[in-house]
Amino acid sequence: MNNSIIESLSAIQRQSPVDIIIHQMRNLIVSGQLKPGDKLPSERILSERFQTSRSYVREAILKLQFYGLLKTNPQSGTYVAGLGINIIDSMIGDLINFNQDDFYALIEARFHLEITAVQLAAIRRTEEDLKVLKETMLSFEIKTKNNQSSVEEDMLFHTKIAQATQNNVISSMILHLIPDLVKNITEKKVCGENQVYKAIDEHRAIYEAIEQQNPNLAKEAMRKHLNDIWELSQREIKNR
Repeated sequence: MNNSIIESLSAIQRQSPVDIIIHQMRNLIVSGQLKPGDKLPSERILSERFQTSRSYVREAILKLQFYGLLKTNPQSGTYVAGLGINIIDSMIGDLINFNQDDFYALIEARFHLEITAVQLAAIRRTEEDLKVLKETMLSFEIKTKNNQSSVEEDMLFHTKIAQATQNNVISSMILHLIPDLVKNITEKKVCGENQVYKAIDEHRAIYEAIEQQNPNLAKEAMRKHLNDIWELSQREIKNR
C-alpha cells in the first residue's frame, strides 16, 4: 500500500458516554422529536433510556447549558433553547468536535484563564475563601502522601481559586474546562508520575500568595505550577 495513504489514516476515536448522549440529543432535536422550547425528560428517565448513569446525563446537560443550547428553570425543569434547529445542530456538532480534537487548545485556554483567575483571587479573596482553599489543599496533600487518588482534590483546589475571583463568568468557564482536562491528562499520561508530589509544594506556594493578597506572586506560582503542560501544549500546537 502507498505510504502516503497509510500516513493519512488516523486512529479511531472512541466517544465518551457524555459525547454519545449529546449526539443522541442532537438527533432528537434535528429529527423534530425535541423542538426549541420543549421540556426535557427528567435525568432519571434519560439515564434509563440511554442505559447509562445519571452522572453522565447530568454532565451532558451541564455542557449543553453552558453553551446556551439548553435552559434550566429551577421550578419547572430543563428546556431546549429557543434557537433555530440549524443553529442548534451546528453548535452541538462543534461542541462534540471540540471535545474530541482540541485537548491542547484546552490546555492553552486553561493556562490563560487560571493566570488571570489566581491574580483576581489574590486581590478579592475573603477569609471564607481562604479557609475553604486551605481545607482543599490539605485534603489533596493527605491523599497524595497516602498514595490515594487525589484527582478530585486537585480539581477542587483550582475551582475554589476560580470561585475566589468573585467573577461568576470566570468561575463557570474554569469549572467546565477543568474536568475534561484532568480526565484527558490522566488518560493520555501527560504528566510524569512525580508531578503529583511536586504539586504539593506548588499548591502551597499558590495558597500563600493568595493569603498574602499578592497578585504578582500568585501569578508566578500558578505559572510555575502549569508550566509543564503549557510547554507541551505549545509544542503540539506548533507541530500541527
